[in-house]
Amino acid sequence: MAKSEGEGMKVVVLVSGGMDSVVALHHAAAGGHEVLGGLSFDYGSKHNHREIPFAKYHCDQLGVAHQTIDLGFINTHFESALLQSGDAIPDGHYEESSMKQTVVPFRNGIMLAIAAGFAESREAEGLVIAAHAGDHAIYPDCREDFMKAMGEAIQLGTYANLTVLRPFIAQRKEEIAARGHELGVDFAQTWSCYKGGREHCGTCGTCVERREAFALAGLEDPTNYQKQA
Repeated sequence: MAKSEGEGMKVVVLVSGGMDSVVALHHAAAGGHEVLGGLSFDYGSKHNHREIPFAKYHCDQLGVAHQTIDLGFINTHFESALLQSGDAIPDGHYEESSMKQTVVPFRNGIMLAIAAGFAESREAEGLVIAAHAGDHAIYPDCREDFMKAMGEAIQLGTYANLTVLRPFIAQRKEEIAARGHELGVDFAQTWSCYKGGREHCGTCGTCVERREAFALAGLEDPTNYQKQA
């Protein structure tokens, strides 16, 4: 029988190195769960090389084992501006229609399926994913109806009846930023920019959303942007 989301359980956290997943990692550890591992995926995005080291950094801070799984086939066979093989990253707000160019088809479905096998192999009881309300406008595999259905499939398809925990599914990014602040998360050690340069560009959708989240949460933004607002 799967435990409810409020109960402490053995979990694996999907942690990219971005703000949301890093807060989810700290939130899980602070919430009484035993975090068996932090799991990142290198799928050939333009910013994987910038964010994955931060995922490891925060896992190390918590004494959590970190693992990166190579999904290079996505970069080779899928179409998305987010990928190294794709077009340039568009500028603009995260919720604008132009940002649909950055959708990687069924990315969360693929990652959750692999994470389920990884987690069950480590005798975990749950998976934690940081999908949130701000993602819903352009990413169909971040929406709650998808997450619920995928969670049910993972429960049915595992002997452990793995539970997919989605603590931020009804929250916006500023609420996640506020929770991270409460937990003492060092946001300077996170990465958002989809362009993957030496600094955050300040103009792509994820940079705009990052800056907006800190402002709405009333928090100081520690990020160095190439172009200020």
